Amino acid sequence: MPRKQGFRLGIYVFKDAEVIDYAAPAGVISVARRLDPELDTFLIAESMRPVQTQAGFTVLPNYCFADQPTMDAFLIPGGFGTRQEMHNANLHRYIQALPPECLLTSVCTGSWIYARMGLLDGLPATNRKEPDRLEASHLGKTPIDRLAEIAPACRVSRARVVDAGRLVTAGGIASGMELGFHLLRRAGYAEEFITDVARVMEYHRAYDLYRHDIEFHEAPL
Repeated sequence: MPRKQGFRLGIYVFKDAEVIDYAAPAGVISVARRLDPELDTFLIAESMRPVQTQAGFTVLPNYCFADQPTMDAFLIPGGFGTRQEMHNANLHRYIQALPPECLLTSVCTGSWIYARMGLLDGLPATNRKEPDRLEASHLGKTPIDRLAEIAPACRVSRARVVDAGRLVTAGGIASGMELGFHLLRRAGYAEEFITDVARVMEYHRAYDLYRHDIEFHEAPL
């Protein structure tokens, strides 16, 4: 795969987005920029107001929907806020207007938005598999089971990262690291480059453990 020059990752931030979900892939790209300054990542929000994500973290978006920044991949993190974002018509219209060459990616419950939009029908996708105490009780449901409920036509996978072409989904909260590395792969960077990024991050042992936990979707002939 030829390397994409100036690969840009846009990360959507919204009220009660999970911090690690968006910070992990952003961190991978940030460190990779030390080796290739043409890489870029930035935050997108519905408007140019500060966004309070989970754990009291308030972030300032670099762009809003109206700015229509150019990017090669759009990422939706998970978090409590995805319950509302599934019904955010402005977000759905924004996603639908993105050019077809822009990858649509997610971490954890971010895939619920694509599921609600019908974009995962006929494709494999994943979500968080390990429940918290409420989700493990009779009152709750694990996110991956909820994904199956939202999108019955989606083939739910338990892989850490699922690459279905334009749609790339990652599982639980910390899997945003693997999504970040895989986006470098999709951008055409060599395995040597990606391994070096993991080494600089002192994440190389975990990267070696997870690097093959990726399911690729084979399009029907």
